[in-house]
Amino acid sequence: MRWGCLPVALTAALLPLFTYSAQIPLSNHTASTTVSKTLVDVLSADPDYVSLLRLLQRTRLIPTLNRLVDSTLFAPTNDAIKRHSESNSLWRSVLEDESFNTADNIQEKLRQQLFYHLLNYTLPNTPSEGKVQTHDTLHFPRLGLQPPTREPPPNPPWMPVPGGSLGGKPQRVRLFADDSGTRVGVNAFGAGGASFVKGIAEAANGVVIGIDNVLEPPPDLARVIEQHSSVSYFNKILGPEAVSRLNTTANLTVFLPVDEAWDALDPYERLYLESEFAADDLQRILNMHAVVKESVEWSDSFKSGVTLTTLDGTTLDIAITPEDKVKISDAELVQPDIYASNGVLHLVDSLLIPPNALKLTPEKYLLALNCTTFVSLLHSVDLTPLINDTDPEYTILAPTDDIMSILGGSDLPERGSKELRRLLQYHFLPGRWTPKKMEDGLLLETELIEDGLAGGRQVLPVEVDLGDPKKKTSRHITFGGAGVISEPVHVNNSIIYFINKPITPPADPLETALPLLDLSSFLAAVLSSSQADTLRTTPHTTLLIPRNDAFKRLGSLVSAHLLSPSAKLDLESVLLHHTLDSVEYATRLSKGSQHTFATLEGSDVTFQRTKNDTMYVGASGGWVGLKAEITPRNLLTKTGVIHEVSDILIPRSVQLTVGKLVKAAKGSTMASLVNKAGFGWVLNGTAPPEDTPYAGQYTESVGWTLLCPPDEAFKKYNLTELYADEEGLKALVEQHLIPVPVPETDFTGDQVDVPLNNNRPLVLDDATYSTLRSPTSVYGDIVFQKMQEEDSYVVGIKGARGTDGEGDFARVVAWGRSTTGSGAGGVIQIDRLLVPYQPKWWVEYGAPTAVGSMGLVIICGFFYGVRILWKRDTTEATYEPIGGFGRDDDED
Repeated sequence: MRWGCLPVALTAALLPLFTYSAQIPLSNHTASTTVSKTLVDVLSADPDYVSLLRLLQRTRLIPTLNRLVDSTLFAPTNDAIKRHSESNSLWRSVLEDESFNTADNIQEKLRQQLFYHLLNYTLPNTPSEGKVQTHDTLHFPRLGLQPPTREPPPNPPWMPVPGGSLGGKPQRVRLFADDSGTRVGVNAFGAGGASFVKGIAEAANGVVIGIDNVLEPPPDLARVIEQHSSVSYFNKILGPEAVSRLNTTANLTVFLPVDEAWDALDPYERLYLESEFAADDLQRILNMHAVVKESVEWSDSFKSGVTLTTLDGTTLDIAITPEDKVKISDAELVQPDIYASNGVLHLVDSLLIPPNALKLTPEKYLLALNCTTFVSLLHSVDLTPLINDTDPEYTILAPTDDIMSILGGSDLPERGSKELRRLLQYHFLPGRWTPKKMEDGLLLETELIEDGLAGGRQVLPVEVDLGDPKKKTSRHITFGGAGVISEPVHVNNSIIYFINKPITPPADPLETALPLLDLSSFLAAVLSSSQADTLRTTPHTTLLIPRNDAFKRLGSLVSAHLLSPSAKLDLESVLLHHTLDSVEYATRLSKGSQHTFATLEGSDVTFQRTKNDTMYVGASGGWVGLKAEITPRNLLTKTGVIHEVSDILIPRSVQLTVGKLVKAAKGSTMASLVNKAGFGWVLNGTAPPEDTPYAGQYTESVGWTLLCPPDEAFKKYNLTELYADEEGLKALVEQHLIPVPVPETDFTGDQVDVPLNNNRPLVLDDATYSTLRSPTSVYGDIVFQKMQEEDSYVVGIKGARGTDGEGDFARVVAWGRSTTGSGAGGVIQIDRLLVPYQPKWWVEYGAPTAVGSMGLVIICGFFYGVRILWKRDTTEATYEPIGGFGRDDDED
């Protein structure tokens, strides 16, 4: 009975008895008769097999050969073994090392290699020319060899143990014949292998066939793939997990696509698979092409209608075409049965990946495209859903590792922090924004949901430079100040732009405006008030920030009042009046001709766009025509947006009285004089009391401008005497009070460069005004005159003639316009007191007396001359009639 006919049950029963080796002694399975010439005798008789005999002796396989029945031995010649040992240290040491330890006969690897040269039957015939024969050897490969134990080895003969990593089947070997001869160990196409170089030598228990090369048992599948040039790409992208699966899984059938099949993938998908981050997907791809069953699926088992289930759970349908081609689902089998120690490899011409079974996520693309730091930061703040889901459409703005390495992480928030989460969310835009959709000035919503926007999405500004065709510069896109450095990559439903720096999300309004030096005065006013936190944290607001020169344009005294410690409430009302209770981006403001928006102060401001597209914003209070030009900046903040305005807006809740402006002009002495003289209602901005002579004469349609010297201007005056002289005090105050009718339109003056709002209580360019003293004194009017210096003015009493002239005029130092009296009037600060002019008696009466006297003399002289002439006519004749007297006369 042949060994190959050993009952399976008996073999299985013997296996547990031998745990230290893959070989068992077969003492109860011997030849039935004594033969005269065995396989060993044939080898001993031929000098070409000396080396082979030595190997068989060292591995204690001589008894095994003698006990085999009807076997075939492919015997490498001495030359073949010599060539093989030159590259195989194990064979070389066994052949050449005389100190080889024969006491320990555990030479499993070498013994398995020799078993691969044996068939358990006599070769019936050699293959016909052009045909490939497949035979089972006595080599039963296993996944691992157990190390030797301390127990002494059992006695020979050693026989192969069925089982192992090929589903209990032995390893196969092929024969092929053509016009050049017969070869063993060829591939499925008859290529390669060892040639028959000696005739078949028969023995009583089999045949010996000399071959010119040693037959190498197939290695594990990982090594097979490594050695096969047609699958070099898969071998290139293999990860450690895939290699481990290929060399540790038994009964493994792999259908592997050839290199050309991978060209069907998107180039970026291939780039990802080639990265170090694709281990999981490579494992899935391998599982989609691998089958593990109780037996190995060699090609001779393929029939139409057979379905195989892969390790990933997908199915492979086997079909035989009319042209006798084998189809594995949609792929064609191009090379079957590449043997391995733990399975078999089949090559196919296309990938066996079902549609949509392996979608590459944006994360995988980012990893492949050198954005690993960006991905790592996303993981640290649990934002991986933004890059792991393939269904939503996103525009992703990603800095590469090169950019992040330059930063060194110093400019980024701490990993895992809320600030970092905000920053990273700001790099994701819902929707697929291709370059063609980008327009300069766009504000795109991001995935950053801001509490400061009342749960709304923060926006990101887009700048598009169309380039210069003459200079051959191309279109360039910038997101929030970060430029795009390469062409975007399309990933499923998303698109990735690579930017030259991370984009910092907007900060609170005050922090955002802080670097803008031209807005520093307003910020300083905010920080000095108790409303700083309100403006910083109130959600969903628009801040209108005046530039620094707005405080000058407001008028020095008004600015001084608002910034004084005593005017905090007024200042806070002004600040809140510059804060809209809504987020209004430039596009919203530019639509339509007029809009009204509520402010945090409680009143409204009105936006108006002129025909030339200039935009103005008007205050709820202040004086006639108070407005500011608005420059829509779209400075994004955590709570909304900032725009710049040219002037400060005064709400109607802020009453800028003459008294407040006098205080700002440091005119407390003048204020006390005004009160003492009975004009306190001027300071309060109220109408004249009914019991005053001004009640009927000056109504609410009249405002008041007070000329106010500072306290230091009164140092040379005796205030006690001044207070005691009621008439003089009243005349003094009246000399400094100018009634101003409320204008229907705002003052414009004759200046070429007129500000948007006129902050002057009066027109100061060469103008004459009546004061309260004018009705009772010819010296009550005052005159303003512009000096050669820019914005330098003097004011004096009209007609006053002092000894040196200095006491009759003062220089204008500053001014401020009040909002009471419908915004007419205010305070003009002057550097000295204008004392009511009263000329000396000789000045007042001398000239008229002299003129009268001279006139009297002239009149008397005139009449005296007339008398003399008259007297002359009456005392002597002055004429005689021509011809003498007539007759009649004589008669009379």
